[in-house]
Amino acid sequence: MKADRLLSILLLLQTRGRVPATELAERLEVSVRTIYRDVESLSAAGVPVFTERGRHGGIGLLPGYRTDVTGLTADEARALFVLSAQGAHSDLGLDGALGSALRKVMAALPAPHRPAAERVRERILVDPARWMQTPGAAGPAAGPDLGELQYAVFADRRLRLRYRHSGTPAPVEYTVDPYGLVSKAAVWYLVADLHGEPRLFRADRVLAADTTEEAVRRRTGVGLGEVWAVLREQVERLPKDVRVRVRVRRGRLDMFLRIHGGRVTAPPPEPGAVPAEEWTEVAMAFPAPAAVRSLLAFGADVEVLAPPAARRELARAAAEALRLYQEQGD
Repeated sequence: MKADRLLSILLLLQTRGRVPATELAERLEVSVRTIYRDVESLSAAGVPVFTERGRHGGIGLLPGYRTDVTGLTADEARALFVLSAQGAHSDLGLDGALGSALRKVMAALPAPHRPAAERVRERILVDPARWMQTPGAAGPAAGPDLGELQYAVFADRRLRLRYRHSGTPAPVEYTVDPYGLVSKAAVWYLVADLHGEPRLFRADRVLAADTTEEAVRRRTGVGLGEVWAVLREQVERLPKDVRVRVRVRRGRLDMFLRIHGGRVTAPPPEPGAVPAEEWTEVAMAFPAPAAVRSLLAFGADVEVLAPPAARRELARAAAEALRLYQEQGD
């Protein structure tokens, strides 16, 4: 909308000083001609905006003019720009809105707070992708656009889901009463009631979603925060991880820690402190004995020492792989 664009131009000029018309046009995704027409509109509205031709020219505001919205502390300003790095807004299709909002906030900040807010962008980066995920590679099975889940949440409508549970090949159909969406560790979840009981649905396991015409049937007086707290407690009460003790060849320890460092429960010796050609023990935690199969990627450079169930699981996995290649022959 033109009004939003005029405000964006004003705030950009207030924040940046003199800005070339071509840069404004590129940032706002309009033509240079449109930018000059917008400048005329700002001038007609009483904003002291001017243009200068030439190599060092551009569009600017007369010195001393600014729209001033105060009240944010330096820490509050930094917090807003840290929030912009989290990535959840991108999943929800709000990139453009966030960028516009932050431009307005930056222009409204008291001048002493602006450098701190800018440094947040330069010094903090949040990468939601998991390790060993190749850029552009397919992630979990793609579900529907989060927009359909959002729509049901904000329209207060019941939602029909076609859902694939972990470890279950056949999808299941549900009609649920949504409370909201939660992003936890870069994974999106739908929080909803199923037959009046709280349930958690991973968005990337939703194969299809349709918003119904039926009004949502949430429990009276219960909100997203309360339901999420109940579900989170249920998840955290699940059986604790299996403690596993392994030994790793010194030459592979650094790579091992890069890949499996998130499962290490106690700091292992520094790589330089382990003599060459010797082993070092590492304490780890896995959600189940079967999860130790991921260690097969290191071949004979990693040995599971305990518990026996984990050793047997790894031995079975190795035997299955050996049998497969023996059957295939050359």
